[in-house]
Amino acid sequence: MADKKAQLIIEGAAPVELPILTGTVGPDVIDVRGLGASGHFTFDPGFMATASCESKITYIDGDKGVLLHRGYPIEQLAEQSDYLETCYLLLNGELPNEEQKAKFVSNVKNHTMVHEQLKTFFNGFRRDAHPMAVMCGVVGALSAFYHDSLDINNPQHREISAVRLVAKMPTLAAMVYKYSMGQPMMYPRNDLTYAENFLHMMFNTPCEIKPISPVLAKAMDRIFILHADHEQNASTSTVRLAGSSGANPFACIAAGIAALWGPAHGGANEAVLTMLDEIGDVSNIDTYIAKAKDKNDPFKLMGFGHRVYKNRDPRATVMKQTCDEVLAELGIKNDPQLQLAMRLEEIALTDPYFIERSLYPNVDFYSGIILKAIGIPTSMFTVIFALARTVGWISHWKEMLSSPYKIGRPRQLYTGEQQRDITALKDRK
Repeated sequence: MADKKAQLIIEGAAPVELPILTGTVGPDVIDVRGLGASGHFTFDPGFMATASCESKITYIDGDKGVLLHRGYPIEQLAEQSDYLETCYLLLNGELPNEEQKAKFVSNVKNHTMVHEQLKTFFNGFRRDAHPMAVMCGVVGALSAFYHDSLDINNPQHREISAVRLVAKMPTLAAMVYKYSMGQPMMYPRNDLTYAENFLHMMFNTPCEIKPISPVLAKAMDRIFILHADHEQNASTSTVRLAGSSGANPFACIAAGIAALWGPAHGGANEAVLTMLDEIGDVSNIDTYIAKAKDKNDPFKLMGFGHRVYKNRDPRATVMKQTCDEVLAELGIKNDPQLQLAMRLEEIALTDPYFIERSLYPNVDFYSGIILKAIGIPTSMFTVIFALARTVGWISHWKEMLSSPYKIGRPRQLYTGEQQRDITALKDRK
């Protein structure tokens, strides 16, 4: 894995040899761990050229538009698999056979309920609080309800915590929504699929149980799959960093949720709808397209292009198909915001300015449209992202703990004052 070496020439000092590591796919990586012995370290804000860990879970090639989970293309998983099968894959490294899947699904369903006392925990939040604020609190609080399996050095404890988190996140997300609406919280139903159960808890009430549309359940399941993991992004890196301190899994996932809340990360699909509100009407599109092309204008088109993908986001192709299916199922044709979104999509796919810069509609653009069409409020979008991403977070957390690791401790380039002495208060100017 380290057959080649790089040599770093530092003026006035002896050359430093650094091993070059080779992964199964992707570029070679220069191992700079030994650089500290020379009295130097690297400076890389935003970790644009730094690998913080070794992982076998997810691989992204942004130039080619490739996303693999344990080697399987995301398009194949979205078309031929379902969310719980993808969860099993991320957690265990292989797709399950029929017996393994049945056992895993049964295990998840047996943990969908949350402690009844957790209901009272919600009363401490204002009803108009942002759902992500509530989600951070209740997920972090799970460690106070399920403290019987928090030994991170025990593989069985790690396994049960992983299953509990995957199972309970839809229940918690729906509880957050129901609390904000002032409606009764719905218990999970184990006769339904994972996605059907979530939609049941979101939209049904004790006085009216409506059947769940298979098309909407399939769309929800695909949204979960397409957001399940995305390599070492900000929230996943946060979970790993928190986990490196020995923190319990619920605290680590709560930290991931907090990082995901940022509009540059998980809030992107919420930002798409906010942008559509700002544009307001199809008649204003030309004005806002011109603003987006103007380097001196702060306006940005949200949901187009991606920091990682320099080609099309591979998730967006599947999400567009799903979007078309949902809009057809619901018969939505005259919604002004959706008409605006469709017109923006048309421009982005045909305008040379967008094509030359690979500013194609991304997964956030389509998922925002789908969630709005289903009837999920904008404030809940990032909560659903957190629900889906939990399995990715917990997979990375488990992977880190299953092999030797060190507590994360980034270095810094200090540019503050040098050492100086305190002067008496009366002498300070």
